[in-house]
Amino acid sequence: MHNAYSDALDAMLRDHSTPAAVRAIEAGGSPMALWRMLQESGFADCLLPEAADGAGLPLCEVAPMLFAIGQHALPLPLGQTMLARAVLHGAGVLVPDAPIALATFDGAGRTHVPGGATATWFLVQDGSHAAMVHRDEADIAGNGVHGDLGVTIARSPASSFPLPAGTLRTIGACVHAAQMAGALSRVFDMTLQYANDRAQFGRPIGKFQAIQHQISVMAEHVAAARMAAQIACASDGWQPERMRAAIGKLNASEAVTPVTSMAHAVHGAIGVTEEYDLQLYTRRLHAWRLADGSERFWAREIGEATCDAGVGTVDALRGWSTDAV
Repeated sequence: MHNAYSDALDAMLRDHSTPAAVRAIEAGGSPMALWRMLQESGFADCLLPEAADGAGLPLCEVAPMLFAIGQHALPLPLGQTMLARAVLHGAGVLVPDAPIALATFDGAGRTHVPGGATATWFLVQDGSHAAMVHRDEADIAGNGVHGDLGVTIARSPASSFPLPAGTLRTIGACVHAAQMAGALSRVFDMTLQYANDRAQFGRPIGKFQAIQHQISVMAEHVAAARMAAQIACASDGWQPERMRAAIGKLNASEAVTPVTSMAHAVHGAIGVTEEYDLQLYTRRLHAWRLADGSERFWAREIGEATCDAGVGTVDALRGWSTDAV
């Protein structure tokens, strides 16, 4: 998953979203220098039209950029900001220059916001209404997970604008599916490299059949998650289609537990240490797996939609996935 846009973003993140930079921001450092660089590069506005009668990039072209964000564990909600700005532009709401995180309440008093710790604004939805809430006006609480950038926020009486119910959850599922595909790919690459470098009993551990089996299973999950992310982002406009987003999020979330478990097993004790980079990606994967609905949530969504479709399960799924990859 790459194109000219993602190659440019990948080069920038390779230099500026380094493991050291990610650790510094997770420890409470300011992300604004990194954000200003991303903002000035124009990546946050890639879904917005360049002219009044024009259009921004389609979601299918943005997918490789979301993949790159996951590969580098970017400690800013850039992917969410891209889609949030498209929502705000379409609704005729002023688009801020700062990072935006997405949140869906669905009647709850509080909700989890992935990446909210480094967001300046929250685009929140409850039912068929959405609102922009500045972090200074939001009731923000940490989630207690070590190094995680997710927070919880309470419902706010901020003035709202109409937005079809479920829009932000669908968008969030799509964004995180693509980012998980990128992070899963990075975890696989790190594990394969470690298996080839680490020697035991006179040869690399990657030569042992048991390790080869684990790596081959990881490769299957990573490839499936990447294809599912492409399905989720298969849109010629900026907005994802709900069932395609559901398929992408379900498959990417399902891949997280086996891939991260096998990666840590191959790495052994070193993989869980704070000094080693693997945990930067596996922690992010577990956070994104639950964001905007876990695999159980989206499996139920797909099942109910299939039953309502009135056609065979295979035909329904084929219709949602056709020409998506």
